[in-house]
Amino acid sequence: MLPELLLSDIQRTINAIARTPAKITSVNPVSGGDINQAYHLQTPGASYFLKFNFAERFPGMFQTEASGLKLLEKPGAPRVPKVFESGESGKHSWLLLEYISLGSVGKNFWDDFGFSLAQLHKNSIEALGLDFDNYIGSLPQSNKRHKTWNEFFIEERLEKQLAMARNKGLIDRTLVRMFDSLFKAIPSIFPSEPPSLLHGDLWSGNFMCDTHGNACIIDPSPYYGFREMDIAMSKLFGGFASRFYEAYHAEFPMAPDWQSRIEICNIYPLLVHVNLFGGTYLGSVKAIAGRY
Repeated sequence: MLPELLLSDIQRTINAIARTPAKITSVNPVSGGDINQAYHLQTPGASYFLKFNFAERFPGMFQTEASGLKLLEKPGAPRVPKVFESGESGKHSWLLLEYISLGSVGKNFWDDFGFSLAQLHKNSIEALGLDFDNYIGSLPQSNKRHKTWNEFFIEERLEKQLAMARNKGLIDRTLVRMFDSLFKAIPSIFPSEPPSLLHGDLWSGNFMCDTHGNACIIDPSPYYGFREMDIAMSKLFGGFASRFYEAYHAEFPMAPDWQSRIEICNIYPLLVHVNLFGGTYLGSVKAIAGRY
């Protein structure tokens, strides 16, 4: 159930959005997330998606998610839920979004999805990173600006997760030495490309198909980075349909040998999973780092 104060504040927020009293007529829990509580709210004229948590548990999470979703609203890019408001009610923080109903994947879904992700990735700025930090899952994600991908990948992605894993006692000195060797090899691994605007956590649980057959991306962890990070992440847990990659590559060709860089790109989300879920994913991290 929604806390009383939270429901009252959300009702006032919806009234302000609708510019007229718009009574919430149904409140139904939405399953699927493992971090926040989520609900589908219905009024006579609209549907809303609400997620909330204790404010002290993940400070600033919903504010940065709102900013990230707004950042990803680019022409031709995959649809993202419209952000209505984020705020705090007593002990809880919350985010109110457009509710997107599930539709059926049509014959052109994967082609359109690959094409639209390419449009998102064509958005670029000079420096890597972002002007605010955010979260990946429930872990803080540092987006400090850097001039080169190699520096950013090592300092803001790998070293941050390694430090977290060391503090938790999840890794030993042997793995640290493996990463020292990997860091020396990284400049020879990645080609030079302008930074691309990334979703940042693009796996099968973070996209959906709307009732018009369009791809929608949700729960982003965006930043400007090396675009193969999104492509690699999409392959981490089984991969998307082959037509997705074909359409993407036809619209925005990746550098030669991109397939060989998938595992090194995915060492970051694998480290994230080590820190979130323990040693289950440690073997995959060791196997990749050990090759360098």
